[in-house]
Amino acid sequence: MSGQEQPRKDPPRAWQRMLSGRRLDLLDPSPLDIEIDDIAHGLARVARWNGQTHGSHAFSVAQHSVLVELIGRQLSPGLGPKEQLAIVLHDAAEYVIGDMISPFKAALGMDYKTFEARLQAAIHIRFGLPATLSPSLTALTKTADKAAAFYEATRLAGFQEDEALRFFGRPPKLTRDTEILLVPLPTDHAKQLMVQRVEALSQDIEALSAAKE
Repeated sequence: MSGQEQPRKDPPRAWQRMLSGRRLDLLDPSPLDIEIDDIAHGLARVARWNGQTHGSHAFSVAQHSVLVELIGRQLSPGLGPKEQLAIVLHDAAEYVIGDMISPFKAALGMDYKTFEARLQAAIHIRFGLPATLSPSLTALTKTADKAAAFYEATRLAGFQEDEALRFFGRPPKLTRDTEILLVPLPTDHAKQLMVQRVEALSQDIEALSAAKE
């Protein structure tokens, strides 16, 4: 084979084709290749707690996302639709990277966090949100996320209350709506729940924008 030209190898594939037909470049994600139907479809099939939850269905990241937004509104009733939408989308990057538990994220280190942040920024831009959220909204989202995690842990994932308190802190009291959202939904229902919430908030944002013109 000496002196013969070696066959050229194609570079490793770094994109994923979505069911919408979009092709998302994972190294340089474009907001133009991001669709809510793809996000909700993926998140409805990603199980929280690595699937270690009670019930006939997994508790999906799609359902968790709507639950966190509901708790966020409970904690801060004056939130506008853009802030609510940002909270619904707080885990949206997981439609590509999956729901890794926090200890595993820490083990992977900065490269994982950088990739997640880049994808999350593209998602924000796609839906008309700032690439980076304000510190106050980020803090509210984390508080609501921990509250949701507390109830998921104790209702679904087998945690004792005192154990969950150490990890997640004391959450606000449950409302009837949050109680309903703690019942794991079938995949298609969880997907539709998230799509409907995002579409409703997007319409509210458009209406507010039109009213200001």
